[in-house]
Amino acid sequence: MSSKPEPKDIHQLNGTGPTASPCSSDGPGREPLAETSEFLGPDGAGVEVVVIESRANAKGVREEDALLENGSQSNESDDVSTDHGPTPPSPLKETSFSIGLQVLFPFLLAGFGTVAAGMVLDIVQHWEVFQKVTEVFILVPALLGLKGNLEMTLASRLSTAANIGHMDTPKELWRMITGNMALIQVQATVVGFLASIAAVVFGWIPDGHFSIPHAFLLCASSVATAFIASLVLGMIMIGVIIGSRKIGINPDNVATPIAASLGDLITLALLSGISWGLYLEEDNWQYIYPLVCVFFVALLPVWVVLARRSPATREVLYSGWEPVVIAMAISSVGGLILDKTVSDPNFAGMAVFTPVINGVGGNLVAVQASRISTFLHMNGMPGENSEQVPRRCPSPCTTFFSPDVNSRSARVLFLLVVPGHLVFLYTISCMQGGHTTLTLIFIVFYMTAALLQVLILLYIADWMVHWMWGRGLDPDNFSIPYLTALGDLLGTGLLALSFHVLWLIGDRDTDVGD
Repeated sequence: MSSKPEPKDIHQLNGTGPTASPCSSDGPGREPLAETSEFLGPDGAGVEVVVIESRANAKGVREEDALLENGSQSNESDDVSTDHGPTPPSPLKETSFSIGLQVLFPFLLAGFGTVAAGMVLDIVQHWEVFQKVTEVFILVPALLGLKGNLEMTLASRLSTAANIGHMDTPKELWRMITGNMALIQVQATVVGFLASIAAVVFGWIPDGHFSIPHAFLLCASSVATAFIASLVLGMIMIGVIIGSRKIGINPDNVATPIAASLGDLITLALLSGISWGLYLEEDNWQYIYPLVCVFFVALLPVWVVLARRSPATREVLYSGWEPVVIAMAISSVGGLILDKTVSDPNFAGMAVFTPVINGVGGNLVAVQASRISTFLHMNGMPGENSEQVPRRCPSPCTTFFSPDVNSRSARVLFLLVVPGHLVFLYTISCMQGGHTTLTLIFIVFYMTAALLQVLILLYIADWMVHWMWGRGLDPDNFSIPYLTALGDLLGTGLLALSFHVLWLIGDRDTDVGD
């Protein structure tokens, strides 16, 4: 009698006995373990061995499922884990055709938005407020860059949350919406104020002239524009991401381009209208300009309280300022280049082409950064995955020609540059924008600048997102502001260089036509 429990124990461990294995039970797993231990009899040692081994097996299965799911709890059953497992990785099974098809329409929509913004800038550059307060030109890239600092970061953050299942319930959805909307209002107000300071400083350094009314005008215009634009665009982004999930489209492919499609136009129209309206009240600037600034600053505590309620935005509220502020400074340098070239006859067309080349480059790199970030989030949390250690010096061949999905999307995005810009240039030509004639040599130089800009940005995005991930930083919050700001600086600088070379070689068709 005493020797019988030993074969039973051996059968149980090998899974060959008549008693069903606890790991193969239909239930959650805890109760079958208890029933099996009672069935084996009074031998405490044998029962203990069986229970320990069964629990170890169950734990191993649960841990494996949890790794596959990236987000399931370790005490869930095998059936529940299997049901939730296939959902997150679905965006990674996209082909080049499906990526291009999903990106194409938002990309064109965003491009036409930048074309419209360029046409608006081409018109308003002759307004009195832009002629008398030229520092407003320095605000243009900085405030248009808010779509990269805030709206595109919001779109990337919400796209990642939607893809990994953090917006599936109404409670989670509402918490994400309120927290993120409050967060971008705080960031927009602060960045708008800092952008005005940068515009005043960059305008004062070359000329040595400082005007207090103009400084208050820049501050009031910048803060009001940033606040209103972020409020409108944030609401649009939330609607786009929710809608794309409902119809089965990857939000990473559509959210950031759509954020940019209306972002440039809305922001530039608001900046022009608000600065012009405030300029008309220059005689009463002592009361109106400071009052506008104080009103938006006074709302900051309200947005801070709302942003702190959400754990997802609380961390960004405290630690997400560095990329936003540095990106604003980088964009302001591009604004200084625009300020010094837009009034020069040798650089005719800078006003209409600058938003286009900057917007297209920023849109494409934001899509790539958002996709890489989502891919990394599906495999763990920032800083936890040893498999996703950043490459110290990634090879361009690895970035653009490897078989992985991120390299595939980089190729697709790069191939969209030339056809997209040709469409946008033709549209500008038909609308007679920029007072320029599109000669063949101008198109060649323009396309070279655009291709070089996007090539550099996609390569930097591959390195930067992985580098930030390996150091425990969320790329959704930190990478896109830097990348879009670099896009503004590269686009403005390369475009100005192209215009200068065209002037040197005597392509006079790019000069002012009227």
